[in-house]
Amino acid sequence: MIYDILRRGKRTIILSLRKLRSWPITLAAWCRFWRKYFQYKRLAPRELSIKFLWPCIGDDTPSTEIEPIYFFQGAWAFEKIIESRPSKHVDVGSHHTFVALLSKVVPVTMVDIRPLQLSLDSLSFQEGSILDLPFEDASLESVSSICVIEHIGLGRYGDPLNPSGSSEAIQELKRVIRPGGHLYISVPIYDKTVTLFNAGRAFKESELFEMLQPLEVVERRYIYGEEFVGDIRSGFGTGCYHLLRGC
Repeated sequence: MIYDILRRGKRTIILSLRKLRSWPITLAAWCRFWRKYFQYKRLAPRELSIKFLWPCIGDDTPSTEIEPIYFFQGAWAFEKIIESRPSKHVDVGSHHTFVALLSKVVPVTMVDIRPLQLSLDSLSFQEGSILDLPFEDASLESVSSICVIEHIGLGRYGDPLNPSGSSEAIQELKRVIRPGGHLYISVPIYDKTVTLFNAGRAFKESELFEMLQPLEVVERRYIYGEEFVGDIRSGFGTGCYHLLRGC
């Protein structure tokens, strides 16, 4: 259980601890850097200046390091939204890279409690909370909130503490979806519902579906480690859900 939690929510911390424990590897990386520097300097003696050094140590890995959850869920949600062909889309709190790319093919309004520091012509932004969305009842045809619901009410992103934050967020998302409208979410799932303070919550799927009623589950996919699969398994994973509000 502890290993699963750390693997999901604290992956960057694990990688940092590994780097601290692996000083011989870091030393070897610095040695490679200086060896390459002097090799390049011999090839182009007038090009390099010591004052313009910009060491990028440890990037010369045998394979590209990827966070599988963001990799899979972002690609999945992007594909499903494009397949549905909405005239416009609203995203609530998802990763900014996913939202930025999506806005290049579908008009997107992003809602978040933390304003974006950059802007795009294709992307509209509205500051707001998932607990009080700035939209009328049953007004939106297409909404996503990827890897967001589980965090609400735990203070991780500066939001107020609220033990029922996740369930209230789901109710608010349901409120704004119009009949025939689509909702795309992803959340951590586990054999039982637990709070991993203050990283997030993990949900037992049956209890999650109760909160999502009366929305219909159109598709569900799951991320376990480095696998993106169609069947739910025991243990800690991430569920990706395409939901529809009936007419």
